[in-house]
Amino acid sequence: DLEGARETQEECNRFGVDTQILQGDMSKGEEVNSIFESIMDGFGRLDILVNNAGITRDGLLISMKEEAFRDVLEVNLFSAFHTMKLAARIMARNRFGRIINISSIVGTRGNAGQINYSASKAGLIGMTKSLAKEMASRNIRVNAIAPGFIETDMTDKLSSKVKDKMLVEIPVKHFGKPEDIANLANFLVSDEANYITGQVISIDGGMNI
Repeated sequence: DLEGARETQEECNRFGVDTQILQGDMSKGEEVNSIFESIMDGFGRLDILVNNAGITRDGLLISMKEEAFRDVLEVNLFSAFHTMKLAARIMARNRFGRIINISSIVGTRGNAGQINYSASKAGLIGMTKSLAKEMASRNIRVNAIAPGFIETDMTDKLSSKVKDKMLVEIPVKHFGKPEDIANLANFLVSDEANYITGQVISIDGGMNI
């Protein structure tokens, strides 16, 4: 979403924050390497990483093609492998870092028709906990956010019937907003969250109760 990235850049610039827009296929290690080289050339350090790349290729397992399964894991899981590996190296040298992985409640509870997506998000949770243990002594905190149903372009495409069915499962009776995710991410990278690592925090309106 280049247009969205430019809007965000303009907003950052208004606050005097220097920004770069870098594009690439995050599932490909060589492209991720190039992006990280540009980051280090431009800023000289990396303190925060948020893994938010994600796609869906929904379908029942009995009819799902292997390509659909692989595509989702490559973007949702392998991209995080590439970025976390490079980020952890940089952060370890500075003995400081904050990594946030955007998982999903389907990574903890599953969802019919989303075998591939559920597997990728569950894998991201496992990676979060493992890296948190590996990097804790280097002052690097690694956590995951597991959103429920959030008002996004993806949920906007759902029919009213499907939305109403979802709302039945949500105790607060409304979808979340992107700002809800951003607010938690902002807290997790702050000094106030220094004693929090390896956690999976759901933002789902009580859906996972």
